[in-house]
Amino acid sequence: MSGIDVAHLTAIDVHTHAEVSSKGRASLDEELHAASSAYFKVEGNRKPTLEETAAYYRERRMAAVVFTVDAESATGTEPVPNEEVAEAARTNPDVLIPFASIDPFRGRAGIRQARRLVEEYGVRGFKFHPSIQGFFPNDRMAYGLYEVIEETGAVALFHTGQTGIGAGVPGGGGIRLKYSNPMHVDDVAADFPHLKIILAHPSFPWQDEALAVATHKPGVHIDLSGWSPKYFPQQLVQYANTLLKDKVLFGSDYPVLTPDRWLADFAKLPIKDEVRPKILKENAARLLGLADAGS
Repeated sequence: MSGIDVAHLTAIDVHTHAEVSSKGRASLDEELHAASSAYFKVEGNRKPTLEETAAYYRERRMAAVVFTVDAESATGTEPVPNEEVAEAARTNPDVLIPFASIDPFRGRAGIRQARRLVEEYGVRGFKFHPSIQGFFPNDRMAYGLYEVIEETGAVALFHTGQTGIGAGVPGGGGIRLKYSNPMHVDDVAADFPHLKIILAHPSFPWQDEALAVATHKPGVHIDLSGWSPKYFPQQLVQYANTLLKDKVLFGSDYPVLTPDRWLADFAKLPIKDEVRPKILKENAARLLGLADAGS
C-alpha cells in the first residue's frame, strides 16, 4: 500500500461500492437498484465507473476502500468482478484500496478464490452482506472463508442492520433483515480471535448489540457508513467519543451517500477534537496497515 500517502489525505472512506463493471453491467437488478436509489434519495451519478470513483476521491484528497457484493446464488445477478476492482486499485494506488466479495455459497471454489485475490491481486479485505447473500455470519458454511481472511491478515467487513436494498419493494425483494443482526458476528469474532472485523453502518435496530460486540471483542470495529451523521443514535456518538474512539471508522456508502454530505453533517456532531482525526483517518490507516499510519 505504499502508493497511499496517509499524511496527505484528509480522510479514508472505508465503505464505497463498485456498482457497475467496465462492460456496463450493474451489480443489482433494476428493481432493487431503483428502490435503493429512492430510499437513499441519491443525488448525482449512481453508477460511477471505478476510474470515476478514483478521480472523485483524488479530487477530495481521500482514499477509498472499494468493493462489489457477490450475492449471485441468492439474486441470480453476477457481481462486478473482484479482479476488476483490484486492477482499478492497482492503476490508482494513491486513492483506491481493494476489497473483494465472495458469496459464501461458492464453497471451496470461493475459498480458493479468496486466497488468490489476496496473494495475486493484493486485496485487503472482504465484504459480506448477510441479508442479500442470505446467510447467517456464524453459519459454518462461511468458516473456510474466514480462515483464509484471518490467516492472510485481511479484513472481514459485514453489513449490519436494516438495508436500503429491497426497501419499498413488495416483500422487501425477498431480502430478510434477520441475517444482519451483529450478534451473529459475535460468534465469528469469538471463533476467529485474530480476525479483523468491521461492522458496517449504524446497526438499526440493533445498535446496542453492535456496541456491545465492539467493546467486548478487540478485533471488532464499527464503520459509520450508510447514514447521515445527523441521524446517528445518541449512544453511538457517545461510544465513538469514548470507549470506541480507536475503533470507529469513517465510511460513506458512496455512491448512494456522498462523502461531501456525510462530512458536512459529521462536522455538526459533538465529537471531541482529538477524536475526529481518529474517526476520519487514523483508525482506518492502522487497521488497514498503511505505511505511515502513525502520521
